[in-house]
Amino acid sequence: MRILTVCAEYAPLAKVGGLGDVTTGLCGWLARRGHEVLVVLPFYGEMRERGVAIEAHAALGPRPAPGSAPASYAVHRLAGQAGAGRGPEIFLVDAPAFFGGGVYASGTAEALRFMLLSRAALEFAASAGFRPDIVHCHDWHAAPAAVMLKGPLRAERAFRQSYAALTIHNIGYQGVFPAGLLEQADAASLQPLFAPEDLAQGDINFLRAGIANADVLTTVSPTHAQEIQTAEYGMGLDGLLRQRRHRLAGILNGVDYAHWDPATDPLLPAHYSARDLVGKQTCRRALAAELGLDLQPGVPVVGLVSRLAQQKGIDIVIHALPALLAARRFCCAILGSGEQGYVAALRDLAASHPGRVAFVEAQDEGLAHRVYAGSDLFLVPSLYEPCGLTQMYAMRYGAVPVVRRTGGLADTVTHFDPATGQGTGSVFLDADVGGLGWGLNAALDWHASPSDWARVVANGMARDWSWEHQGPRYEELFARLVNGGAMPSSS
Repeated sequence: MRILTVCAEYAPLAKVGGLGDVTTGLCGWLARRGHEVLVVLPFYGEMRERGVAIEAHAALGPRPAPGSAPASYAVHRLAGQAGAGRGPEIFLVDAPAFFGGGVYASGTAEALRFMLLSRAALEFAASAGFRPDIVHCHDWHAAPAAVMLKGPLRAERAFRQSYAALTIHNIGYQGVFPAGLLEQADAASLQPLFAPEDLAQGDINFLRAGIANADVLTTVSPTHAQEIQTAEYGMGLDGLLRQRRHRLAGILNGVDYAHWDPATDPLLPAHYSARDLVGKQTCRRALAAELGLDLQPGVPVVGLVSRLAQQKGIDIVIHALPALLAARRFCCAILGSGEQGYVAALRDLAASHPGRVAFVEAQDEGLAHRVYAGSDLFLVPSLYEPCGLTQMYAMRYGAVPVVRRTGGLADTVTHFDPATGQGTGSVFLDADVGGLGWGLNAALDWHASPSDWARVVANGMARDWSWEHQGPRYEELFARLVNGGAMPSSS
């Protein structure tokens, strides 16, 4: 199949969260399977500053950018790629007036940059003679491409046999903007494809429009595919998702173990595996020294690597930890960036518990790997979690996850039972201080029993969440769509 992937993040070129890891992992797997995969993402200003290089001759352009501003854009091939057939081909939309700075902006600038991304990706494919079987759109940033394929582009020769697949990675971010933006972006012809209820309020919703117009919808776990059809988790889109439920599949994200394996990870001070965990003790000591934790014998390290947002349950962590620290022996290593209120509260928590709580405000890939490797337990107390990758990384690195039962956390972590020796972590139900306290206390009790602890750690490290297991679900879905078959079930 020919697959055109349109996305805002693609690791390591542009990564803010798990989206960048997922697009890279899935596209790489599809290419290795022999599919022709083209990836189009923005050439952000921060990429240029880091020295990311593009080929001298534009693959498309320069062309006038949409809107009244005297700006242009071009599409360039990423320099230094392997030859055709050895991986996805990556192309960057070069438009400094739109893509200055980092991955995300705000307001109208945010809307216009991603409208341009969709338009440029489709215009590039047409000009290059690439007739995609699938246009895979990731989140609201690329949802306009699904809308455009149902508009005037449907008649173009390049897209007559194209199907739009929209993957919802985080339904909490929908891309809601004033309706006048369409005219500003020279896209007024698309207005009939946007929801009348939004337009009546003077708004457009990129994600809602993408859901309504895509040929197939996916989200990133089977449980979350059911959750988003409810008022509690659907964020206002549950009615539309119920209407389109026969076009919706839940497919777990995969992990690229070429980059996430403690036996080979170049970012760790020592290597280890499920058969030989000596190196993990080295990683624990190194992390404690790096972060200033007073690591006493037998005291576990509890890690947390997260975007600091309400969705991630950071409020629960902040309110639960003081009493837990007073009652139990453990240290905390927290890494994240985001809302400044959470940053201030975590700084205060660390300051009031010197040697026991360390907080680093950063988005630091190397430190993230070291936290996974240096932790014994790992917190993921999300209010909702479409899939989550951190709990999968943690299990691979021998850190027992403590998670709330929701979305992909429910699908990937099973509560450990010492009586049977089955299970991979601690799973709690209630998104509150009591729930997190119950989950963490259960795991700390297992840690106090060497035989129980060895079993739950081994169980987690044995789980395989690689794209070799998850990628075929997408392949099957796309093939059935192209061949006019029925939708496969969520898995």
